[in-house]
Amino acid sequence: MWTDSLGNPLTLQGAASLPALNDFVEGFIASEARAADILAAAQHDGSPMVQGYAAAVHMFAESADAPGNARPFIERALAGADRCTQREQRFLQAVKAWVDGDIGKAIVLHEEQAREHPRDLASIKLGHYHLFNRGDSPGMLRMALAALSAAGDVAYLHGMLAFAWEQCHALQEAEAAARKAIAMCRKEPWAHHALAHVMLTQGRLSEGHAFLQEVSSTWTDLNSFMVTHNWWHQALFALELDRHDEVLALYDQQVWGVAKAYSQDQINAVSLLARLELAGVDVGERWVDLGQYLAERTGDQVLPFLDMQYLYGLARSGRPEAQALLHNIEARAREDVEGAWNQVCLPASRGLLAHAEGDMAAAVKELGSALPYAVRPQLQRLGGSHAQRDLFAQVHLDAMVRSGHLGGAQNILQQQVRAQPESRRLRRQAAALYASLGLSSVTTSFF
Repeated sequence: MWTDSLGNPLTLQGAASLPALNDFVEGFIASEARAADILAAAQHDGSPMVQGYAAAVHMFAESADAPGNARPFIERALAGADRCTQREQRFLQAVKAWVDGDIGKAIVLHEEQAREHPRDLASIKLGHYHLFNRGDSPGMLRMALAALSAAGDVAYLHGMLAFAWEQCHALQEAEAAARKAIAMCRKEPWAHHALAHVMLTQGRLSEGHAFLQEVSSTWTDLNSFMVTHNWWHQALFALELDRHDEVLALYDQQVWGVAKAYSQDQINAVSLLARLELAGVDVGERWVDLGQYLAERTGDQVLPFLDMQYLYGLARSGRPEAQALLHNIEARAREDVEGAWNQVCLPASRGLLAHAEGDMAAAVKELGSALPYAVRPQLQRLGGSHAQRDLFAQVHLDAMVRSGHLGGAQNILQQQVRAQPESRRLRRQAAALYASLGLSSVTTSFF
């Protein structure tokens, strides 16, 4: 019997596919593009784990047709699973549950795997993906901690821990884990990403910008999500510092254009263009190009977090597909009456569409019902990170200001200014708000 590069026993037809299988395992946990090489191996090797990993790659398309594309691979994998180890069988069943849309079952299986086979870091990384999309950051932390004693020699586990700690708001622990990962492997982009989150949350904007610039030389051979998303984080630091030309250049050269058809590249682009406009920057015709790709997403309804951003981008692009997407979100919400699609995504989507179309009163009403300031943690049910979901809060605040809800806007914005003293963007926006409130002469007391 063979073993993968982490020491997990493998059932293979022969040694020829072992390099591709290790490319998936290592590439997946390292956010490298070589993980997709398993697709070529799956064309001539029917080994269950080769087929199962290929199914997972297809599912990461995050599109309506992904399950159909993945199903033949997972069916071939399960047809030969009786000769596999228990670890392999459990992983394959988890992928099958994902293909079938039973994410709860998939998470349970990945949690079992973390306890019983803690060096199966590909399983833990996939479990993190599902938990993240459900907003279950404590689950992410629990799963990674279960592997620490057995896999603490692997830098990428510490990167996973760092992000889980950060999403649980344990910033000191997150930074310690991220720096440990980077000390073990300087090219650890997920740890770079986690540390960027910490620095943004703590208002260490100049430091964060300098840190990402320093490590960006290591962002080679990564998958499109990881490289564009880390540059997206660099753009956020630059945006807070009012370095608008730099942000536009990052959008054009690093954030948009690597894999335009991919979901995560698309939402990075939507989010950055929206934030630029909210900061008062003219983005020119950039929405037009982006909208052409978003138009293909109207029938997805894979994750509410994705659909909300597709919708806003389509509306800002002036495309009629925005209404079709909202109709499909409404239909999905009727199937999920007690869940995030109906209770959070639907009203938030209506609010985002209203804002994009210039109806600020409707935007305040709908977004206010979806994410009232006192209970914004419910947004976590949509998936996405704290930094990503902040876009929705920024849109809500902008709608409040533009519709005349100035007192409520002041209550929100001033807290943000206090938490982010380096942010030139927030100071500028607060100064304009205080001028509208007739308080220009006392802004030094607030800042």
